[in-house]
Amino acid sequence: MRKTNFANDEYYHVYNRGTDKRKIFLDYKDYDRFIKSLDEFNSETPAWKFEFEVGPRIRLVEIIAYCLNPNHYHLILKQLKENGITEFMRKIGTGYTMYFNKKNERNGVLFQGKFKAIHIDSNEYLLYLSAYVNQNNFIHGYTKKNSWKYSSLDYYFGKKQNDICNPSSILGQFRNENDYREFVCDNAQHLKEKKQLEKYLLE
Repeated sequence: MRKTNFANDEYYHVYNRGTDKRKIFLDYKDYDRFIKSLDEFNSETPAWKFEFEVGPRIRLVEIIAYCLNPNHYHLILKQLKENGITEFMRKIGTGYTMYFNKKNERNGVLFQGKFKAIHIDSNEYLLYLSAYVNQNNFIHGYTKKNSWKYSSLDYYFGKKQNDICNPSSILGQFRNENDYREFVCDNAQHLKEKKQLEKYLLE
């Protein structure tokens, strides 16, 4: 995949998987740690200074959607600061690998090289990708619809509220939550059946 030149205020689909397709999440603690990292590493403040951060946080990216699966993850990110996505993903990759290796008494790389990224070049693409990412667990057959706690779908359905994920750029294009629920479920089923365009599927 060719190198992506990230631009501020643009959206990107970011993805990576475990090296040799190995599992990168072994239990609920791993999932929770990665989600916590999405929050803590989303700052210009160095990770080791996070606990001492004062004043309003200057975020590197806006997280639009995410899904964590046993051997890979998907993110939809909007870059807010110059080199924000690159720095954010560097922090995520390094920090989570250190945690995982220490927890499991292992050494070496965890992810399959550098993260992959595709520029989301249209609003239609953004909307369909929100369905793909929010329901990625269902598309891959890990769970039934709407039952995976390690995706951002609960933010879209009002079940979670904090600063990690901001679904407003997607939800603002629908009349209400039920309209989006119908949209995401219908398109996730469509994607699961592999009827959608290949460009939506990074795997």
